[in-house]
Amino acid sequence: MSDRHPLFKPLIFVGGIVFGFGLGFSHMARPEVVLNFLQFEDLGLPFVMFGAAIVSGIAFAVMPRLLDRAPLTGDPYERRLKPFDRNVLVGGAVFGVGWGLSGICPGAAYASLGVGNVTILWALAGMFVGAYAQGYWRSRSQARDTAATGTD
Repeated sequence: MSDRHPLFKPLIFVGGIVFGFGLGFSHMARPEVVLNFLQFEDLGLPFVMFGAAIVSGIAFAVMPRLLDRAPLTGDPYERRLKPFDRNVLVGGAVFGVGWGLSGICPGAAYASLGVGNVTILWALAGMFVGAYAQGYWRSRSQARDTAATGTD
């Protein structure tokens, strides 16, 4: 049984609708817009990203001062820092190559499907296969490391 607020899932769904609408409205759900940005031909994407980052940054700065816990999860507000390690560097580079080749970012891919770009299903399938392959590779590496050290 979940201890989350009863409105958690509906509000996440509404947030997804708002996010998807924003991506569609700003034309960021179109891979050609992203590719034009990456070729420095259309600089609208940074304005959309910076606008979203400013709104999110204000919310993340203000909410902990107004409330001691997140309203839907009850979790305390705290910073969760991920170390900058080899996995972050390699993963970011691989993500960037995929983004540059396809012009597709995961969030925008789903929104692109919503605006009628059915061809995007190929990219989504590729993302799922790539994520599965990485998970499989990582689990095999961990199993091999565990067997080599003799720990459980």
